[in-house]
Amino acid sequence: MTVTPQPLTAGQRGLLVLLCFDALLLGLLELFFLPLRLDGIVLPKLGDAPMPVTVVLAVLTTPLLVRTTAKVIRPSFSVIPLLVWVLVVLGMGMTGPGGDLVLVQDWRALLLIGGGALPGALVLGGGLGTAAKAGKGVKDG
Repeated sequence: MTVTPQPLTAGQRGLLVLLCFDALLLGLLELFFLPLRLDGIVLPKLGDAPMPVTVVLAVLTTPLLVRTTAKVIRPSFSVIPLLVWVLVVLGMGMTGPGGDLVLVQDWRALLLIGGGALPGALVLGGGLGTAAKAGKGVKDG
């Protein structure tokens, strides 16, 4: 027996667009504020050390976007905000406005990409696995 998924309602499509727009904005915000330093201009002056506070934002918000999409829309669509975030960070980071390289070329870039993509991918896999288990009626035992 094959189960055909129901098409998305207009409200679900609107929420998916809103979540993708949120992923786009978060990706841009995290990318542009990644080079913050403790130099006394934006953050307090404490030795001019790099302070990638947007990595914490990425670690918290990317899995939240994936989980929200899985709950509100459908688990199979929860990959879309994660892909939007990754494409924005990599695309805008490598070919920024005017062809500038926005993504800093050091450990902070790896931390941002890993800190946003890895937790999001873990939540995505967990959600898809739970949905598949619930759909097939597989029981642990």
